Amino acid sequence: MFSWTSLLFLLCSALTPALCCDWLRHYRRLSNNSQTLLHLMGELTEEECPVSFPYKLYRHMYNAEVESQLVFIVDSLGLISDLYHHDNLSSANWDTDKTEKFLMNIHRQTEELKGCVSTNKRADVRLRKYFRRLQRNTLNRTGGGAASWELIRKETKKHLDQLDLLVASIRASAETSRRRSTPTQPQH
Repeated sequence: MFSWTSLLFLLCSALTPALCCDWLRHYRRLSNNSQTLLHLMGELTEEECPVSFPYKLYRHMYNAEVESQLVFIVDSLGLISDLYHHDNLSSANWDTDKTEKFLMNIHRQTEELKGCVSTNKRADVRLRKYFRRLQRNTLNRTGGGAASWELIRKETKKHLDQLDLLVASIRASAETSRRRSTPTQPQH
């Protein structure tokens, strides 16, 4: 027979990464810092990126387990960081201090989130392939010119926006589960 204890155990085991991960409480602030620094680096280009954004992959992640979502987020942040360490940023017309703070903030988010996920779990290979195509079709093709760096920054903004939505979904699920598992007090 299925009991409330079994249901609570099942919910706790499924949501443990989200509930125990202190990083999620700080995510909004850190993400806002990243977004602000990205914005302060200059206006975003109107040019279209030669690589289609992986919206389908993000939609797929909404249906994944919490730990898989967290792995996806940490891998996305790491791959974003890797893009900016790919080549010499000197052709980008960005303030060096703001760019460095942006990269440090992304690195901090990545490192803090790593403590919330299993080290042996990796994100979908499609994410890695997307980032390789993005690098190859922007930075490698143009030799890291200013226009290619602006495309990278524009795509970074899209990723950060989508990651914000994914984290909001994880937090909402965790809140809903907490409310369901909290016994209600009888009305007098």
